[in-house]
Amino acid sequence: MEAWMWLVLLYGVLKGLRDVVKKKALVRNSVIEVLFFYTLIGFIFVIPDIRGAFQMEMRFLPYIFIKSFVIFVAWLCSYAAISKMPISLYGVMDLARVLFATLLGVFVLDEALTLWQVIGLILVLTGLILVNARKKGSNENTHIKYSVYALVSCVLNALSGLLDKLLMRDVTSGQLQFWYMLFLLLLYLGYLIYSSVKKQGINWKELKKNYWIPILSVLFMVGDRALFLANGMAESRVTVMTLIKQSCVLVTILCGWLVFREKGVGYRLLCAAIIIAGIVIATIGM
Repeated sequence: MEAWMWLVLLYGVLKGLRDVVKKKALVRNSVIEVLFFYTLIGFIFVIPDIRGAFQMEMRFLPYIFIKSFVIFVAWLCSYAAISKMPISLYGVMDLARVLFATLLGVFVLDEALTLWQVIGLILVLTGLILVNARKKGSNENTHIKYSVYALVSCVLNALSGLLDKLLMRDVTSGQLQFWYMLFLLLLYLGYLIYSSVKKQGINWKELKKNYWIPILSVLFMVGDRALFLANGMAESRVTVMTLIKQSCVLVTILCGWLVFREKGVGYRLLCAAIIIAGIVIATIGM
């Protein structure tokens, strides 16, 4: 394999591990506590980009803020879902972002769908329906609203990807990452203050012991950096990258079985295989 493929594979593996670490972090602290301090640590990594960030044309700031708000809501939804859903189930449902990204490309960017892409999307949709159909009557404590949260997160992440595609025409990855992380930090700070006033405040005792949060930040920054490097290589291919990134679902399903002792892993692997087959077919048809 070429160097860019290894970088994308690294991103996929780290993304899968990131979802597992999120679930571990949420055992000790609330969703907003984990999100704020995770984002704070992540922002520290992008501070060196501050000089380049201020060289960007300021007319793009409102659009970056919109992207930040989209991610703000997406992460609230995804973390809430991860805290209550089996991680193996969440990993399969997270593949839906490929479906929504394709649909956004069709309806917003006027991209045309080929017959193979239609067949691929039907397979993706079939896999998602199958993985949700079996939840009813299972022993796992999964509520329908958390499945909705997971799907909303997929839609918003797909929208964020679309905004990235539009913004990257005029701003660099360093500029985009600095400003969106700054806006994200401020949004979570506001929500944290609101949550602290409304409830009992921050659980500092557990927060000090929650070493999963800095691990989460490191996985996030290293994974994203690997993806940025791969995107910057002239020989890299977006279609192949899309496929390799789906390796994350194998990590979440296997960790669900090995770490959290979840049941129904074999069935979820089958559903994931159907979805990935759909992604392969759709990608070939591009």
